[in-house]
Amino acid sequence: MKSKIFTAVLFSIALLAGSTTIFAQSKMMNDEKTVMVGGAEMYPSKNIVENAVNSKDHTTLVAAVKAADLVETLQSEGPFTVFAPTNAAFEKLPKGTVETLLMPENKAKLQSILTYHVVAGKQSAAQIMKDIKNGNGKASYKTVSGGTLTAMMKGKKVVIMDENGGMATVTIADVNQSNGVIHVIDSVVLPR
Repeated sequence: MKSKIFTAVLFSIALLAGSTTIFAQSKMMNDEKTVMVGGAEMYPSKNIVENAVNSKDHTTLVAAVKAADLVETLQSEGPFTVFAPTNAAFEKLPKGTVETLLMPENKAKLQSILTYHVVAGKQSAAQIMKDIKNGNGKASYKTVSGGTLTAMMKGKKVVIMDENGGMATVTIADVNQSNGVIHVIDSVVLPR
């Protein structure tokens, strides 16, 4: 009888502790300054992948990250700055490009394209604009793939130019993550 009571007490304590933890996590998430992307709140306490999977505007990017085996990398400590193309950005590519890139035999090319959208370190929009000003209208960033992206201002918007002269506009800036920051862009940038 005593062992049943003891077990019931232990179970109650464990249940209470679990509820307290869930409540504390929920409260912490409610206190965070989130940004809406793709109809979902992006929480600064979550990593890049944990947030991206909730954005309905980034399903193609998430599928590509999975196909390229980059999930673990983008869940790591970082910090990273990710210029994240939307589904509409991928749709601007020639017909069949995304489907071809998602094929297992094109994994290395897909990895190269995706890591071209990633810069080591956390570059806020304010820092990028400061770098542009200090660079007389342009700022260059070395990507994780080894290529270069160039940032500049077009009116009040930050635009990113790839090595081929392709341009992408930052549509949502400073989506903070636990391991960096995401800037949503409206086009896919491509390495040489």
